[in-house]
Amino acid sequence: MRAIEITQPGAPDVLRLCDRPIPEPKAGELLIKVQAAGINRPDVFQRLGSYAPPPGASDIPGLEVAGEIVGGDLAGTPFKFGDLVCALAQGGGYAEYCTAPVQQVLPVPQGLSALEAASLPETFFTVWSNVFDRAQLAAGETLLVQGGTSGIGVTAIQLASALGHRVFATAGSDDKARACERLGAQRGINYKTEDFAAVVKELTAGKGADVILDMVGGDYLPREISCLADDGRIAIIALLGGAKGTLDMGQVLRRRLTVTGSTLRPRSAQFKGRIAAQLQATVWPLLQQGAIRPVIFQTFPLEQAAQAHALMESSTHIGKIMLQID
Repeated sequence: MRAIEITQPGAPDVLRLCDRPIPEPKAGELLIKVQAAGINRPDVFQRLGSYAPPPGASDIPGLEVAGEIVGGDLAGTPFKFGDLVCALAQGGGYAEYCTAPVQQVLPVPQGLSALEAASLPETFFTVWSNVFDRAQLAAGETLLVQGGTSGIGVTAIQLASALGHRVFATAGSDDKARACERLGAQRGINYKTEDFAAVVKELTAGKGADVILDMVGGDYLPREISCLADDGRIAIIALLGGAKGTLDMGQVLRRRLTVTGSTLRPRSAQFKGRIAAQLQATVWPLLQQGAIRPVIFQTFPLEQAAQAHALMESSTHIGKIMLQID
C-alpha cells in the first residue's frame, strides 16, 4: 500500500510517500480501506519527534480515518464487511489501509461523506472526553474555548452550542472571531487585540466561565484563573504556549477551582470505546440532523501530506485539514 512515513524528525518535508505492507489486524481490530484521513496537531508533534506513538502502534502518522471495512474479526460487532465507517486509530491513518480497535470504530453518520466523517473522530473524542467527562460541563454553564478556529475549537463550539451552552471563543484575528460566532459562539474574541479574560468577565456580569478548554497553557493559565467562575474547571489538552505556567493556589483553594488535563492517545481501547458509545448516542443524531456540521478548510491528496502539515503550522486555517486517498 501507499503510505506517508516520517523519515526523520523535522520540518514538513520529512514526510515522504512510501510503500508499506498492508497491516494485519490484531485480535479486536478491524482493517479499513481508507478513503480519507484527518490532519491533527498530534501528527505535527509526532513529526517533530516530540510525541512518540504508544508501544505497538504504527509509526505512520494519522489518528482518524474513514473508509470501508475489508478485514478483521466482525464476530460480536454491529458491522459487516463493506460497511462505511470512521475510526479513531492509534496511528497509521496516512495510508491506503489502516487498522483500528473495534471499540473505536463508528458508523458514518447518515448524510455525511467519507471525507466529512474522517474529520470527526480525533476532535469529537477529545472534546467529549475533556469538556463533558473530565470538566463536567453541566446544563446552564458557560464554556470558553481557546483556539476557536482549530479543528478542536470548531468542534467544541458547535457541540456545546448545540447542547444549549453559552460559548465564548478566542481566535487570532477579527475574521476568525466572526467565524467562531457563525459556528455558534456568542462572542468571538480576538486575543491579539482584546484581553480575553476581561471580555469574558464583562460578558458574564463578573461571574466568569464555568469551563475553559485550553490548548495553550503557559502564560494563559493565570489569566484563565482570573476569568474562571467559582467552582470552575480548566481542561488542558495541549501546551502550544509552553509547559510551565503560574498557578495562584490561593484562588484554587478559596474558589474551589479545578485544573485538569489529559492526552487521549495512550488510553485503552475500552476507555475510548466508552467515549464512542456516548458520541453515537448523543452527538451522531445531531450530525445527522445538521445541528452540527463538519468544517473542512482544505483537502490534499495523500502524496501532499507535507503541504497539509505546512498549512496546519501556518495557523491560517479554520476547521479541519484533510487527506483524500484514492
